[in-house]
Amino acid sequence: MARRDLIPGRKHAPQHLGRVLVLGLGKSGRAAVEYLLPLVGGRVDALAVAAGARTEASEAFAAEAAARGALVAFGDGAVAELAARAAQGAGADGESAREAGAAPVFDLGIASPGIPQFSAFYQAAAASCSELVSEVEFAWRESAADSRWVAVTGTNGKTTVCALAAHVLAGAGLAAAAVGNIGDPCISAVGAGATDVYVAEVSSYQLASTVRFAPNVAVLLNITPDHLHWHRSFEAYRDAKLKLLANLAGVPGAVAVLDATNDVVRAEVRRLRALGEGGRGFAYVPMGTAEGLGGDMRARCGSDNAAFLDADGMLCVALDGKEHKAGRAGDLQVKGAHNASNALAVAAAAFALGVDDPDVAAHLRSFKPLEHRIEPCGTVAGVTCYNDSKATNVDATLTALAAFPETRPIVLLGGDDKGTDLAPLVAAARARARGVVCFGAAGPRFATAFGAPVGCRPSEPADAAASPGTPPRGEAEDSRTEVRHALALPTMRGAGETLADLGGPAGRDGSDFAVLQASHLEDALDAALAIAGAGDVVLLSPACASFDEFGSYEERGRAFKALVAERSARVEA
Repeated sequence: MARRDLIPGRKHAPQHLGRVLVLGLGKSGRAAVEYLLPLVGGRVDALAVAAGARTEASEAFAAEAAARGALVAFGDGAVAELAARAAQGAGADGESAREAGAAPVFDLGIASPGIPQFSAFYQAAAASCSELVSEVEFAWRESAADSRWVAVTGTNGKTTVCALAAHVLAGAGLAAAAVGNIGDPCISAVGAGATDVYVAEVSSYQLASTVRFAPNVAVLLNITPDHLHWHRSFEAYRDAKLKLLANLAGVPGAVAVLDATNDVVRAEVRRLRALGEGGRGFAYVPMGTAEGLGGDMRARCGSDNAAFLDADGMLCVALDGKEHKAGRAGDLQVKGAHNASNALAVAAAAFALGVDDPDVAAHLRSFKPLEHRIEPCGTVAGVTCYNDSKATNVDATLTALAAFPETRPIVLLGGDDKGTDLAPLVAAARARARGVVCFGAAGPRFATAFGAPVGCRPSEPADAAASPGTPPRGEAEDSRTEVRHALALPTMRGAGETLADLGGPAGRDGSDFAVLQASHLEDALDAALAIAGAGDVVLLSPACASFDEFGSYEERGRAFKALVAERSARVEA
């Protein structure tokens, strides 16, 4: 009908939004409310906010929103309360309360990503709304018709790829910004009107509630088990991620960049290839092959396009019949094979948007590591420390371990346990690390997985010894003793014992391997430093959430950096 006509110059923005429900007052929910409040009385007939649980911050925001004309309710019954109030208001306007509930009360609902689709809260909203979408979807609809969107998802690597892509695109002169889970909420950036290219980090939570969302470039990095408590099954999680590709056929020149080294994503590559160009409706660029990032899918499977590392370590992208070079992976400031993959994904996206090779290469090289992602954070008596607090699952920690091919780090593992299979982590750590310190709520289960004796006390080695490639035993122990003395750290078990004296099961490659336990992050760092020597690496890459001790992985990472700085200053004093 006429009232649903679209606004010219927008992606898909109705002139009349009608009655709108915002579900949740997290970061994106607050941003949606801020965008909608000025529209009340015009495009918006009524704005209702189901605020969820009460907090000091949410109550203050809700009070301000109510003063500006929004309907607000808290608690589990908020949606039903708001629906009744909105329906009464509609009846007063002569709409007969939408025939006493015969149709949904709200024309549009906007859901915050932290609210699971299967929750009673979400289901109540779905029943009360003609349409319930994510804030990302709403922002895309409201954005300018000629704006371009690069949407990035995957189990790991999203934030780095978004930050790197925004860096490259902005450096090349585009009005690009990282939005979504990184930077401002999408709707805030759209409302500000200063962005032409939105580089959006989109989670499975957000994608699950998309309908029309259609980016110009879709980047699908990897899919491995995660967030199963939210989605209830791996299949539902996978399908939410794959919704990123659902509407690309409707976007002229759309390109999907797909990590073909990942088994699940490679299956999608095969499905897309079988459809043919006519059945697919968009181009796709597979990155690597089953054999790794060095594989060229054109040679492997006859793909039209491909992204890969050549024999010289050059980042190569073949797209639309053109061969692009984006510099050598070895010249990147960000460490590890995973960052070579991230850079390759960004290069493919940038080339798809028309950026020249020299610009892509130059700005890939100038990008520096992000906070909490294998972030160098100082040295303590010659021991280099890295903050990888963002590694909240096993796959992310496996990636971090692979980023240190020339040294064997001592890894801090633990936190709020996700209950995932630890066998791959144990195997990789024994192959690549000198030892682990298991801490926090997950510490006992992790230590047991590494073969620690039952009842091994925190801050006490379960087993330990020197690794191949470290200094000779006497020299290495002298170095470790210097670190312990400089920090006044306790000696593990006995003042005269080296790690080799402590015994314990050997690593898979025949090397000895240290397994220690600690109660908290601070204890874990001290335990690691107590067995470290100059030239060693201590890596916080927990493979767990942070909620046993901290409010977020960011808080955990900053706490770790502060602990490192304090110990570094103590050594230098």
